[in-house]
Amino acid sequence: MTEPGEAGTVASVEDGWEWAIVEVFGHRRHVGRVREEERFGSKLMRIDIPVDGDPAMNGWKTLYYAGSALFSFAPCTKDTAMQANKPYERPTLARLEALDVNVRDQFGRDDEGQDEDDASATED
Repeated sequence: MTEPGEAGTVASVEDGWEWAIVEVFGHRRHVGRVREEERFGSKLMRIDIPVDGDPAMNGWKTLYYAGSALFSFAPCTKDTAMQANKPYERPTLARLEALDVNVRDQFGRDDEGQDEDDASATED
């Protein structure tokens, strides 16, 4: 097992920052870099959330929460945090074809609506 701060650990601590998945009151979920800060005379958790999964291009969204508001705190990796904040891209036929994926619907039919078994039966 590796010590905190070593390469390969889930949460890397740099300047007090950790990567984590945080649930607040059990109703809101945020994934980003977190650290403890003192503001207004009390300790708060600061979470910086990468906007659209790319802080270099889009910046960070910063939120503060009191410790009593936290429901759960799960350390994670930087890659996990970036991936969790990427905008959802709905799969399209064009994207799937670009990936050279065999496109079948939930019933196992191809693009022409023919079942895989039916296609082999008509070829015989």
